Formats: sequence, C-alpha cells, structure tokens
Amino acid sequence: MRPGEPDRPDPEALLRQASQEGRGRLKIFLGAAPGVGKTYEMLTDGAARARDGVDVVIGVVETHGRAETEALVRGHEVMPRRTVPYEGRTLSEMDLDAILARAPRLILVDELAHTNAPGSRHPKRYQDVEELLDAGIDVYSTLNIQHIESLNDVVASFTRVRVRETVPDSILEQAEIEVVDIPPDELIERLKAGKVYLPQEATRALSHFFSKSNLSALRELALRRAAQAVDAQMLDHVRALGVGGTWAGGERIVVAINELPGADGLVRAAKRSADALHAPWTALYVETQRAQSFGDAEHRRLAAVMNLATQLGGSVATVPALSIVTGIQTYLKDARATQLIVGKSHRSRLFELRHGSVVDRLVRETPGVAVHVLPLEAAPAPRAPLRIRGPWGSRRGYVWTSAMIVGVTAAASALFHILDLGNVALLYLVPVMAAATLFGLRTGLFAGVTSSLAYNFFFLPPTGTLTVNNPENIISILVLLGVAILTSQLTSRVRTQADMAAASARTNAALAGFLRRLTPLGEPVELARAICEDVARLFDLRTVLLVPSGTGLVVQAASGLQFRLETMELAAAQWAYDNATPTGKGSGTLAASDWYFQPLRAGDKVQGVLGLARENGEDPLRPDQLPLLTSLVDQAALALERLRLEEEMRDVDVVRTRDRLRAALLSSVSHDLRTPLTAVMAAAAELHHGATPELIGTIEAEAARLNRFVANLLDMARVEAGALNLKVEAVDLTDAVAGAAHDARRSLEGHAIQLAVPPAMPLVKVDQQLLHHCLLNLLDNAGRYADPGTPIIIEATHSFGMLKLSVIDEGPGLPPGREAEVFETFRRFEGSDRAIGGTGLGLAIVKAFSEAMGMAVEAANRTDRTGARFSLCFPSALIVRNTAQGHEV
Repeated sequence: MRPGEPDRPDPEALLRQASQEGRGRLKIFLGAAPGVGKTYEMLTDGAARARDGVDVVIGVVETHGRAETEALVRGHEVMPRRTVPYEGRTLSEMDLDAILARAPRLILVDELAHTNAPGSRHPKRYQDVEELLDAGIDVYSTLNIQHIESLNDVVASFTRVRVRETVPDSILEQAEIEVVDIPPDELIERLKAGKVYLPQEATRALSHFFSKSNLSALRELALRRAAQAVDAQMLDHVRALGVGGTWAGGERIVVAINELPGADGLVRAAKRSADALHAPWTALYVETQRAQSFGDAEHRRLAAVMNLATQLGGSVATVPALSIVTGIQTYLKDARATQLIVGKSHRSRLFELRHGSVVDRLVRETPGVAVHVLPLEAAPAPRAPLRIRGPWGSRRGYVWTSAMIVGVTAAASALFHILDLGNVALLYLVPVMAAATLFGLRTGLFAGVTSSLAYNFFFLPPTGTLTVNNPENIISILVLLGVAILTSQLTSRVRTQADMAAASARTNAALAGFLRRLTPLGEPVELARAICEDVARLFDLRTVLLVPSGTGLVVQAASGLQFRLETMELAAAQWAYDNATPTGKGSGTLAASDWYFQPLRAGDKVQGVLGLARENGEDPLRPDQLPLLTSLVDQAALALERLRLEEEMRDVDVVRTRDRLRAALLSSVSHDLRTPLTAVMAAAAELHHGATPELIGTIEAEAARLNRFVANLLDMARVEAGALNLKVEAVDLTDAVAGAAHDARRSLEGHAIQLAVPPAMPLVKVDQQLLHHCLLNLLDNAGRYADPGTPIIIEATHSFGMLKLSVIDEGPGLPPGREAEVFETFRRFEGSDRAIGGTGLGLAIVKAFSEAMGMAVEAANRTDRTGARFSLCFPSALIVRNTAQGHEV
C-alpha cells in the first residue's frame, strides 16, 4: 500500500479470521509460577459464566488438596476421567471422547502443558484442547510462563530448572490471555503457609525455584509475553478491518539500512533501543533502481549489515520501491511501526539542493512515527551514478532517432503549403517522444535538440539559418525539449515499475516451482537432492545439505560431486546448526570458511544446514538475493519437518501396534493358553489312576489346540517381520483340502464335512505349507462359529478365469457392512459367546498368507440361509494350464 492511499483490509488477516469461524474460543489463565491462583481464577470465571446461563463443565482440574479450590469445583458438573493402565499402575486422564459426546458450551481444562498417558489419542493435552476447539467448544485453561516453548531456554538460564512439558507459541497467538499475577513476596508467604506445596516440598522449593529473584524475572516474562500476544492479535484485527494508524499497544522499531559505511552502527543502535523498550525491531533495506549499479564492495557491506541484524535478534526485510522515502513509508504503514531510526550522511549543500534530503522528507512526511536521526560514523562512499542504457545511449538509438527526424522533416516540407508552423512543430513531437520512450533520456534530449534545430533551420523565417526573429518560436523549441525530458522520465519510472513487477513475478514463480517439486517427495534423500539442485540452479551456486546424525552433521545431498568440506567448513556448519544462525563466508561468524551455511529451521527445531559456495571463491549471495533464499530455506525446512513428523507418526503407529500386540498376547495367555494347559494337566493327573482312551484323546486334542495357537503367533510374527520365504509349486486342491480337513478334525468335531471339490479342478501354483495353514485357520474358524451339528462345506468353483475355494458354515454370520473387518489383526466380533475362544489372529494370518502368494481372500454372508462364506481367490496367473491339450487341466 502506497502512502496516501486509503486503508484496505489485509487479505491474509481476513483469511486468518475466516479460518476461526466455527471454532471454539480459547482463554488461557497465564501465571508466572505455580500457586498464583490460575486454577482458582479459572473456576471463578467458569462459575460466573454458569450463572449467566452458559453450559459449563469441568473436563479436568487439579486441586492439589487446596480447600478453597475444591470448594469451587463442587459447584460445577465434572466429567468422569478415563483410566489408563500403565506399567502396573492406573493413571487417570481427561476423557476427550466423553466431552465431545457431551458437547458443553464451555469446558474447563487445567494444566494445558500436561503430557497424556501412553496410549492416549494425543500425546499432549493442548492437542486435546485443539480438537475441542475444532468441535466448536470454548475452552478455559491454565498455563505457567515457563511452559511456553520459546521461553524454555530463557527460564532455564536463571532458574537452573529445565521444564520438559511445553506448548508451542502458536497456542498463545490464538488465545485470549488473562494474566494471573501476585507479588513475589505474597507468593512466598503462600508457599510458607503450605497453600502451594506440602511443608517439606515448600522448604526445598523456597531455596531453589521460588527465590524472589526468580519469581520477579518470571513475573516480568509473563507480563511481557502476554503484552506481545495481545499486540499481535490487535494488529491482526485492525489489518483485517483496514483501519489506519499505528495502534501502538507496544513499541515497534524499524531501522533503515543501506550500503554505506557506518550502517552497522545504526543496527547496533536499533538493538539497544529495542532492548531498552522490550520491543521487536526490523532492519529495512529499500531496493531502488540505483541498486543495479552496485559494485562488489557495496554488496558486501549490505550483506554484512543484514547478517549483523540477524545475529542481534532482529528481523530483516527488503522492499522494492521507486524511491527510498516511498519504500520506508509503505513499510512503516504496513508494519504499524512506532519508531524509525535513520542515518544522516555528510552531504554538500549543492547535493541536497539537487537531490533533496531523504531524512528531511521522512521527518516532514511521516506523521505518527518518532524519527531518530543518527549521524553515520564514517563519510559516505561516492555514490555510483544512475545510468540508463549506458552513459550516452546506444548508437542504434541515435541512428533511428536521426532517421525519424529526417523523415518528419521531409514529410513537413512536402506538406508545408497546407500546414502552418504550429502544426509542423507538433509533427516534431513524434520523434522526440519515440526516442525518449524507446532509447532513454539522453537519446530523447538529442531528439529534442535536433528537432528544434531542424524546425528552426528549415521552417522558421529566415529559413536556411538558425536565427529566430519571432520570440514566440522560442516557446516551440522549449516545448520540444520539455517533452523529451518529461517523456523520458515517465518512461524510466514505468520501466522501473515493470522491472520490479517482473522480479516479483520471477520470485513467485521460483517459490511456486520449488514447492511443487518438494510437495510429492516422501524420501529424505530425494527431498535433500531436490533442495540442493533447485537452490543451485536459481542462484548459480554449489550447494550441500547436511543433516544431524549420531556423531554430528553428515552430508545428505549436494548439487554436484565436486565439493569439499574442510575442518573449517564442518565447524561452521556445526555452529550454524547448534546456534540456529548463519555462519561462514560473508557472515560475521567463522568468515574464513569458503562456504556460507544457512540453518533450516522449522518452528523451534533446526532440521539441517544448507551450504552455499561459488566456484571463484566470491561471496555466495548478494543482498537482493537474500529474500528469495530466505523464502526457499523456510519452505525447505517445512518440507524436512513434514518428513520428520511422518516418520515419527510411523514410529508411533509401530509402538501402538506393539502395545496392542502385547495386550493381545497377555489376553491370549490368560485365556487360550491356560485353557488347554489346564486340560492337559488334569488329564495327566488322571493318568496316575490309569490311562483311558478318553484321557489320551483329551491330551492329544488340547496339545494340538495349543500347538495351533503357538503356530499362529509365530506365523503372525513372520508376517510382520517380512520373513516369509515362499516355496511355490503346483498343488492339487483335492489333496490340499483333504489334508486340511483331516488335521482339523478335532476342532470340527460334531460337524459333518461336505467336500464339493471336483476332481477335474486345475492345479494351482502356491506354497503348499502356507495354503495348508490358510485352510486350517478357515476350518477352525468355521468350527468355532457354526451352529452345533450343522455341516461345514468346502467348495471349489472355476469360472471366468478365476478359481475360488470356499469354506461355508451355518452360524450367526457376519455383521452386515463389516465383513472386511474380520481380517484385521486381533479383530473379534463379540456378539456371540463363541468369539471368546479366538484371538483374532487366524483370519489375519489367512489374509497375510494369501496376499503373499498373490491370492485374495473374501468374506461374505450366505444368501440361502444364515452363515458365513470365506473364499480363497486364485487369479488366472496362479492356475496351471495343460499346454499339451490347449486348455486348462
């Protein structure tokens, strides 16, 4: 937005507000330390909302035995907690699903930074709160300042206590904050009175965390962080409304930097002012057309100033503009800055008369902003002259301009008998405007002077001389010169704007292409290689990407094979990773390195380090390239963070599967192992009184049952470990079915077996042992669920190139619409008492073995009567054909 234009709503702020539509509102009661009364204040506010008719429920509150807090809890509806068994203990957690089902208007959730018990849906309580907010439920919660992620290191530096439970700063940015504050002396008295901890714990806390100096520092941090959050929310609101003004809830400082010696002093002064005011600050560089004429010395000085600002904790911004004043005013208005620091260089009176004073214009034309003018520490270097298309224009431009003037002179001479002098002068405006537009200022001035001379010589009396008798004709000559100057100036401005727009379009296109390439990549090495190749192509550099490993940083990808990192380079890369600041060539740290290293930081974690270098040993980047590099680095860091989170989620899934397997194994041991073992032990005890056929049969049946269960466990372990070794051979289904029915006779006792496998069925190419396991598990499942005394059918059909081998029973069947669920690991439908005897592994093993052999398995209900049908599907690729006869066997 340019100065003087009406204020308009910020589209990004409007989008952020629109994204909050339908979400609940979060209010955080922020305290400096435990015991200041956050929970008490939250319950008091909740009670007030309940008296106003709001549906208020307590999700979880920790009273810590405080009587006054427990009294407030009794006035609210409290949701029962969910119990979680963990390592022999029972933990209680907030029941998220019960709250979502209850759907209150407001839920009170204590201790936002709490870590949930293992096995919970979310590892952190603030993630539970996010889900509640997404469901449209308002949330009140409590938080101590030391649990904010960005302040974790600061708090640990003076308390000597590292807090492990933290919440991201983004939680505060979307919340309404109420600071719960009491003076340190009063909090210490509460601690001594036993209102915070037990007496023995209070004594230890007073000598460590709860010292008066610590509490005072924590109190200041809480007040300052709350003010920053409120200021950010206020700015976002006024931007969304398009309201003008600085709206200075807090100070915001901008320092204007340039390529002149002494600009680093301005940055240090801005840092001192920001520290004194506890305000954010930004180093601003306005890129004008003059930057195109910078030499290496100017680029190096500007890069050094920007690096210094970054190292001192400030932000860096580059704004393209037609003039320095316009660029600074535009940024001040967008950032709602309250203070501006600029440098005043030593200029001669003649220079200021010719070019004006940037500082004077800023002071006069920037109302509402305090302008601090500091003298630059050194005399300015001579400015490079602004050149447009070379020092004197191009030879081609002069030739074409001369040709146009000759053509206009010839046309005017031919038409002179019907034209007056005024119209002839207008004809000469055509080559003047064309030359100024196409070839620049100097060529336009040449066209103006030459046209004036031609007009005077050929058309003004006395013709054939350069004498001007009529003073009015002097006006025509001056108009031609003025048109040349004005047109060239306007053209230069339009060309500058076009160049800026083209540069912005190139930057946006580069970012879009970079994101388009990174988004589909799912492998770390491929992603790292793409990052290196794109950055190297865009900036014509050598690039290398280093990522952390167990022993330090290792190279994951590079733009080419010709790179060499010496000890100095590795030390610079490690420094960049450890301190999250740029290092190496062109920076203020370890500048002797041949490489420049930029940390890839996403959130509060550095994902890796990107190294940049040029073949000729020069500085890798110019200041005008820094904004694009910063954007690319941010996107690359987010892409690496995405892969890391995906890997962590896979690890979490593995842990969940392992926990589920452990729980299933424990359940199986208690039911499926104990039952056959008890029967075997009882039968063995009876052997002392003499063996009978019944006892021997019991021992054999239960031992077989136990052996089959252990085999299922081992088979599932083989499937999950990927240790299946197939031995494919041609198998006769008639023999396979007969063998499986014979081995499963004990589990099918009381059921008649009906075989419907035609002898002419073709052979199939499968692993005979795995197929035998599949049939045994299907028959065992049918024997368990079929109604007593009903037959079990084994049927084979072959049509349309597909062979199906089905096991059919007469029982309760499968729940409609949930047939595919029976093949999930440990899935058991509990609708029948016949499900108690299973572990939920048998059918999962059937599915895994079938897919390993290239088959499919289906589950469906019978259509002729109640019961289930389980089918092994052999595709045509597994069917053996009789090539001698030209048809399937």
